[in-house]
Amino acid sequence: MSFALVGVFFVVELAAGLLADSLALLSDAGHMAADVVTLGAALVATRLATRPDPTGRRTYGSYRAEVFASLLAVALMLGVSIYIVFEAIGRIGEPAEVSTGLMLVVGGIGLAINLIALLLLRSGARESLNVKGAYLEVMADTAGSVGVIVAGWLVIATGQPFWDTVVALLIGVFVAVRAIGLGRQVFAVLGQHVPEGMEASTVADDLAGIDGVSDVHDLHLWTLTSGMNVATAHLVTDDPADNHAVLDRARDVLRRKHGVAHATLQVEPREHRGCDEVGW
Repeated sequence: MSFALVGVFFVVELAAGLLADSLALLSDAGHMAADVVTLGAALVATRLATRPDPTGRRTYGSYRAEVFASLLAVALMLGVSIYIVFEAIGRIGEPAEVSTGLMLVVGGIGLAINLIALLLLRSGARESLNVKGAYLEVMADTAGSVGVIVAGWLVIATGQPFWDTVVALLIGVFVAVRAIGLGRQVFAVLGQHVPEGMEASTVADDLAGIDGVSDVHDLHLWTLTSGMNVATAHLVTDDPADNHAVLDRARDVLRRKHGVAHATLQVEPREHRGCDEVGW
C-alpha cells in the first residue's frame, strides 16, 4: 500500500514540478523516486528471501537483493541531487515565475501521503531493519514536503521566487548527504566489513572466555543483508569430549551478545595443524 501511494504521487509531483517550474517540487520528486526504489527493494527482498532456489547455486539465498537495490537508490539519489544543484545554480540571477498555488497544493498532498505511509510502515519498522530503512526514507521525504510548503509561502510572502531555488538547493544537499551515508553502508556490506556496532576483538574475547575454549582464530564477521549478521570461527579445545557443549555455548554467545544468528564454527583439538596454511 505504501509503495503504491508513494509511486503514484511521485508521478504527480514530477508533473506538477515541471508545470509549476518549481525546483523545490522537482527536487522533492527526485527524493520521492528514491523512496519508490527503497520501498520496492523492501518488497522484492522480502519475496526473494523466501523463494526457494531451484538451481542450488545460491547457497546464501537471495538476501543480497536488498543491498543491490540500495546501491541503485544511491545512484539515483546522487543523480537527482547533482541535477537539482546545477539547475539551481543556473537559475541564480535569472527571473523565474513559480506557480505557488500548485506548489502548496502538491506539497500538502505529498505531506498527507507521506504521513499515511509512515503510519502503515510504523509497526513493521519495529520488527524488520529492511522495513525500518524504508520507514526512515519516507520520514526524510516528509521533511522534503514540508520544505516545499515553506518555499511556497516564502515566495508568496516576499514576492521573491528565489526562495524556491534556495529550498531546492537545501533539499538537493540533504539528499546527497543521505545518499553518501547510505552508499557507505552498502559498500561496507559488499566489502564484507565487520558489522556496524560490532568489534572483532570483543567477539574473539567472548568466544575465548567460553569454558573449554583455549584459543580462537580465523574469525570472520560480516553482514549478509540488513539484520542478518554472519560469523565463522575456529575454536580450539583441550578436551574433544567437550566439543558439543563448546559449540552450543559459542552459538549462544554469538546470538545473545552480538546478534549473530548464523554462525559456522569449527571446533578442533589443540594439536590440530593446517589452518595457518591458508594465506588469505
